[in-house]
Amino acid sequence: MPQQTSVIERILLRLAAWQLHAPWRVLALGLVLVITGGWLARGLELRTRFDQLLPDDQPSVLELKRLSERTAGSSSIFVVLEGGDRDTLRALGAKLLPPLRAIGAPWVVSAEDGVQVARDYLLPRSGLFASVEDLQKLNQELDSQRKKAVGKALSLGLEDEDEEEQKAPSFAELKEKFLGGKSATLEAAKDRYPDGYFQSKDGKTLVVLVRTGITTGELERSRQALARVKAVVEKTLPDAQAQGVTMGYAGDMVTALYEYGAILDDLVSVGTTGVALILGIIFIYYRRFRVLVPMALAILSGLTLTFGLTKLAIGHLNVITGFLVSIIAGNGVNFSILYVARFLEERRRGSDLETAIKQAHLATWVGTLTAALAAAAAYGSLAVTQFHGFKHFAFIGTSGMLLCWLATYTLAPAVLVLQDRRWPITGTGSGRNWFQRWRQKTAAYERPFVFLVSRGPRTMTVLSLVLAAAGAVAFVLWLRSDPIDYDMRHMQNDLGGGKELYRVAARAADVLGNNTESGMVILANTPDEVPELKKTLEDKRDAAPPDLKPFEGVHALQDFVPPDQEAKIPLLLEIRRKILKARRQGGISDADWKEMRELIPPENLKPYIIADLPEDLARPFSEVDGTRGRLLFITPTNGKDDNDLHYLLRWADSFRETRLPNGDVIRGSGRAVIFADILDAVLKDIPKAAAVSLSLTVLTVFLAFGRGRAALEVVGSLFVGLLWLALLLYLGRIKINFFNFVALPITFGIGVDYAVNVMQRVLNGGGVIPAMRSTGGAVVLNSLTTVLGYLALLGSVNQAVRSLGVIAVLGEMACLVAAMITLPSWLLWRDRMRQERTAHLPSGTPREATGG
Repeated sequence: MPQQTSVIERILLRLAAWQLHAPWRVLALGLVLVITGGWLARGLELRTRFDQLLPDDQPSVLELKRLSERTAGSSSIFVVLEGGDRDTLRALGAKLLPPLRAIGAPWVVSAEDGVQVARDYLLPRSGLFASVEDLQKLNQELDSQRKKAVGKALSLGLEDEDEEEQKAPSFAELKEKFLGGKSATLEAAKDRYPDGYFQSKDGKTLVVLVRTGITTGELERSRQALARVKAVVEKTLPDAQAQGVTMGYAGDMVTALYEYGAILDDLVSVGTTGVALILGIIFIYYRRFRVLVPMALAILSGLTLTFGLTKLAIGHLNVITGFLVSIIAGNGVNFSILYVARFLEERRRGSDLETAIKQAHLATWVGTLTAALAAAAAYGSLAVTQFHGFKHFAFIGTSGMLLCWLATYTLAPAVLVLQDRRWPITGTGSGRNWFQRWRQKTAAYERPFVFLVSRGPRTMTVLSLVLAAAGAVAFVLWLRSDPIDYDMRHMQNDLGGGKELYRVAARAADVLGNNTESGMVILANTPDEVPELKKTLEDKRDAAPPDLKPFEGVHALQDFVPPDQEAKIPLLLEIRRKILKARRQGGISDADWKEMRELIPPENLKPYIIADLPEDLARPFSEVDGTRGRLLFITPTNGKDDNDLHYLLRWADSFRETRLPNGDVIRGSGRAVIFADILDAVLKDIPKAAAVSLSLTVLTVFLAFGRGRAALEVVGSLFVGLLWLALLLYLGRIKINFFNFVALPITFGIGVDYAVNVMQRVLNGGGVIPAMRSTGGAVVLNSLTTVLGYLALLGSVNQAVRSLGVIAVLGEMACLVAAMITLPSWLLWRDRMRQERTAHLPSGTPREATGG
């Protein structure tokens, strides 16, 4: 046994003595740790909102919080009725409204089946939106043409024979002037909402729009709101199906709840799959269940303590850190694999139990602790970022690596002691039959690597370096091609079991318009600022090139209150009188009157202000305290997909900050700005996190091996693996997003583990090939457990999670092959060259002459 030379080794020997003397007490401690960690982690919640990935003091996050606190309708539920005929659907929708509204706030703020109230209020007042000049001109034309021109255009039959014949305006021209240029908008609205209903053109789909006062991030309250709405619908329309009508639910609240459930199920599925795969490959390697017990206890303790500490320090998981169970399990079990492998090697070699335990402590701690620190450094490098998704990943990953290492050296030896005392391990090949002898042998995962290295070390070294050079070129080309993924659809969940939900959502979008949920909101300081803010935004839009328009329109409640009403009302009343007179005299056909009647201003027309607008019309622009007129909605450019981050960035920049002529700065927020800020944070943090991770990994290697050649060779092996990864990313056209980026810095720290352990065993003596045979299988097994932890991510329903798994698996495999082929090939080639030089030297030549 090597003589202890450090404080750590003395501590480990004392720990080994305690584990040999009182293993049950050690296991009792382990049980306490598991229970404590589990109790602490029991309330760990999963938060799926993307704004929670940004710092709390980020301007866009602060503004979004202010908006959420001020706006009344925070999320929506679409009750979608399909089938039947037009009138049946309208009747069912009307039947739903009273009981839905009776649910009350915050569950239901409003429930509407159309824009009838707004339509009935605005259409008779539509003439107020014309200019005074247009109304004066129209009134004059009606006077001069009251017999001939108007009669000719509208078949009034009121021509005066003595008046000069003039070309009469058509009905379309009359309506255009009457509406002040808004006829196209009116026609589009009428086409979108037949008779004011949220109904499709064919009449086979009707949407009841329910607005709630609950944000999509309030999951429990969202569940309650949706349950209340569903209960009312089922109770109110029990016989809808008998009438050929089916009911579906969509809206941002419904989608958020579904995706949260999908993510939660995904976490459980991925975590369970990952742990099962890891334990399975360990069993295949060792061929006996007994080795699973110490490893399982160590990893269970490490995981429960990690997430218990997460509950204390952070309080929640996010969409990125939620998948760390599988990743930490795959990485953290490596320490116990190497420990158990060395223990079994010692026992099968004939060492007694005490010697095997102490030797396993002393022979493995440097390599495993170096690996743990390197992995922790890789995770910890993400802490330099401002992105919470990375910061939390850093804390949890770093804690997980260190706690799994501590749990391994505390608990695994005690289990091995108890197992060996009950079922002693005998030497290799001493079993009574072939099955026992087969079980006593470990799987030879290292054999393919040993074969390649031993047969052609020079060829393997040269080939490795050639591929590394190709990787360096590919890395430059990859960077020049802009490796960022700008398609948000690549970060979404697969449809899977949500196909019906997304079909219903698409049907609702067809009826309501695609901008119903994608519009962004700006909150002005006062209603008086809104006109100037609207004009400033529209000027910015109009100044952009036609193909780079950042948004389509800006809408405010003030749009529904026309100017100069006092001057327009007398003109409109005069126009009303003349048109009604023409109708009474039979000069307007029934068909024309059907079009015209809803535009006729009321007899008691009078000026109105924002406060006079109907509640149903003003509600989307109202705040929780009833304040009206401070909200503006910005709709995306027609034909542009807000899943395209290129467009999303342009859209976000157009209203993120707006400076008014008076010097006030109005900030905007919402999905566009949040995702733009996330992308900006990731782009800024990627180089910084990667540099810190690589620096800390290299530093850890030099601390472990000193400043000698061994450290340089380990780092060289890591760089070869990383260049191979770059080549694979380029050839595979794999893009980076804010989710899968974490695979790169953690590959630095975890990928170097394999080279560290190979080099550690080579330095212990015996030669390169014997070192590969003795420790290579455990090193490969280490990599396989890590790979399987990542491979489990490929079963995720989320495309971004799968992309994380792909990059991580490629990085692991590249670094493993570099550690098991490139590094030992170089070491063996170097040793053979040295031996050849020594063999050709005259006897008595000093060793220094050979460079040894």
